[in-house]
Amino acid sequence: MDTARLLERLDAEGRLLAAAAERAGTAAAVPTCPGWQVRDLLLHTGNVHRWAAGFVAEGVMERRPFGPSPQLDGAELVDWYRESHRKLVQTLEAATPDTACWAFLPAPSPLAFWRRRQAHETTVHRFDAEAALGVPHSPVGTEFAVDGIDELLRGFHARSRSRVRTEEPRVLRVRASDTDAVWTVRLSQEPPAAVRGAVGDAECELSGPAAELYPALWNRAPLPEVTGDPALAVLWREKSGVG
Repeated sequence: MDTARLLERLDAEGRLLAAAAERAGTAAAVPTCPGWQVRDLLLHTGNVHRWAAGFVAEGVMERRPFGPSPQLDGAELVDWYRESHRKLVQTLEAATPDTACWAFLPAPSPLAFWRRRQAHETTVHRFDAEAALGVPHSPVGTEFAVDGIDELLRGFHARSRSRVRTEEPRVLRVRASDTDAVWTVRLSQEPPAAVRGAVGDAECELSGPAAELYPALWNRAPLPEVTGDPALAVLWREKSGVG
């Protein structure tokens, strides 16, 4: 997906997140993140925004920890989140394509990585803010949803920290039913190996419209449709959380 459009999505998603959080109130529980309240969601996402912006703005080449969280709550915390988001968008907009900095998933460039990663990070947490408010998720476009599924399957779960493992080799299919986007995910005792396309037979298929499948694979909504061995769907729900 074009990185300029990802930046536009990031800008819009942060605004939606802040608006939902403001309406819900910082003491509201976040059902999609057990144990969190909206204040935790704002602190986490705002810290991620500032952390990401720092790599790009300062050209930092190694991973570094988050900065300290502010001692804020209520309207002041919402304002702090909005400022964190605004600084991130401005930083990513001003950066040049040849910007060099640390990134943790394969991408055409560090700037492309951070625009994509923060667009999806913010969208997933916008789902959380809307869940705290008790309203249905605002829709996302099909192309953006497909991109997010691809990042999750071929990026996040290719890393060693993925907990989606099986004792014996298994094959899971993920299909966006309203597009031609299909992924084959080979499960084993190693990190999941996902490729685009329907490669060979699969023992279980998770399918549905891309905009429904995207939050479901992030465990923010029920899986639209499961066919084949339901144990693999259960495995995904139980083990696919990203820390």
